[in-house]
Amino acid sequence: MDTLPSVLVIDDEPDNFDVVETLLDGENYQLHYAPSGQQALDRLDSFQPDVILLDVMMPDLDGMEVCRRIKADPQWQAVPIIMVTALTAKEDLAQCLAAGADDFISKPVNRIELRARIHSMLRIKQQYDSVRDLLKLREDMVNMIVHDLRNPLASIVLSTEILRIPGLSPEKQQQRIEEIVNAGQQLQSLIDSLLIMAKLESGKMSLNYTEVDLSALCISAVADIEAIAAQKNLTLASELPKPGGVVKVDVAIFRRVLDNLLSNAIKFSPSNSQVILRAEHLKRGAKVQVIDSGPGVSKDLRQRIFEKYETGNLLQDVSQIGLGLAFCKMAINAHHGIITVEDNHPQGSVFTVLLES
Repeated sequence: MDTLPSVLVIDDEPDNFDVVETLLDGENYQLHYAPSGQQALDRLDSFQPDVILLDVMMPDLDGMEVCRRIKADPQWQAVPIIMVTALTAKEDLAQCLAAGADDFISKPVNRIELRARIHSMLRIKQQYDSVRDLLKLREDMVNMIVHDLRNPLASIVLSTEILRIPGLSPEKQQQRIEEIVNAGQQLQSLIDSLLIMAKLESGKMSLNYTEVDLSALCISAVADIEAIAAQKNLTLASELPKPGGVVKVDVAIFRRVLDNLLSNAIKFSPSNSQVILRAEHLKRGAKVQVIDSGPGVSKDLRQRIFEKYETGNLLQDVSQIGLGLAFCKMAINAHHGIITVEDNHPQGSVFTVLLES
């Protein structure tokens, strides 16, 4: 549940807070009160205000100075301050703005005006918070993408340097060439996923629907990933319908969904366990499931795990850019289907894709 907006009233007269509380009755705000500027400064962390109503005329530390100090703190600079003042001269109001105030309201305070000004300031604060969150997301995204790009690039550079060593045996040469090819494919897959996701998000990508044998498509996906599973001593099992039953999908994109789900299952499954690809035709559409014995997905992550750059439970030495499942969700949504995750008892996850015909 979203937290209610927090409004901090700073005024040396408690009766004035009672007036504000009455005027804002029914607005669903968390109201806090500080009887002095110094107390407000000392307790900003506990108030966590989204908007501050600040009286100008206070003893000891007046509203102008309190405003300047709040705005000088980077943590609170974005919190809008509405100066509550009995002053009416343009010069006095100009001083409020010069101190860093975002708005002002004159005494006696009018109910309609107070509500409108707080609504306006909250809208500004919400816009700031959205931009801040977007910038944080972009920073996290860049860090994760750079991290995952470095691994295959490092493999390419290392293998290339080894190939330059004189007298390297043909077997070693072939091994390094295969490592370069695999790393290059990883880079290409990551870049392709980013480009496809951008097109899907912008609505500029039209799916190329064709009818394809569901069983054959699944068999092909399993065959291409068997070598990776073997490196972890994992068993790949298939529970598929009889050949001949078709689904109508964009084959290239849907196959990428299967690849991502299978790769994730292998990545998070312990050695000597089993990954199952199960598919069946429904009366209207098809159901595909990828089942693993990994750590599972907690209930609070089952929706967020499909968001971009959400990595879920971090595991040591496991590359997790947080794009694979987001791509799957976008791709399946574009097919007018749904993708979900649930527990695989006693351990692991079951990712389910439902497609309508």
